[in-house]
Amino acid sequence: MFTGIIEEVGRVVSVKAQDTNITFGIDCSFTAELKVDQSIAHNGVCLTVTKIENNLYYVTAIKETLERTNLKELVANSPINLERCMLASMRIDGHIVQGHVDTVGTCSEIIQNNNESWEFFFEHEISNTHITVKKGSIAINGVSLTVVNSTSTSFSVAIIPFTHEHTTFHQLKTGDLVNLEFDILGKYIQKFINKE
Repeated sequence: MFTGIIEEVGRVVSVKAQDTNITFGIDCSFTAELKVDQSIAHNGVCLTVTKIENNLYYVTAIKETLERTNLKELVANSPINLERCMLASMRIDGHIVQGHVDTVGTCSEIIQNNNESWEFFFEHEISNTHITVKKGSIAINGVSLTVVNSTSTSFSVAIIPFTHEHTTFHQLKTGDLVNLEFDILGKYIQKFINKE
């Protein structure tokens, strides 16, 4: 489980395709603290550390993960939002994030407010589990955020300067694909209402 509070923006060093899987070599400051079999969120996608070597750690994304997320877009030198799993003794500063991406959305517009804040707009496919509400929670590339405006196929979020600088949001452009994880509580409520 994660909180959506990004610990660090790491760097993809290597991308190696193996049949339908891709193995990524990642460089970050806390590699020496990791162990094999540990879970880390990469742009909001929970992946398992499979190897640690020469100050890099490696994770593998399988076909289903690649089809459901934006990880297939990563190349060498791509920045990537990283968060280690939550400790039981920690405060949950963001919201409950599982690291299980629901769908990929598209950044449709960015409005800058005099370097004081940015409003990012996103579009996504319609689904009864892709639910946002004003003032509700959403994870975008692993970042826990509050929804500003909401429709059945789009929403916006406001980004403060700290988040803009300390995540990959400062490199995000219109047309870019992002990983979306909708609020788990909303998904359970929707399932209960529809009795699926």
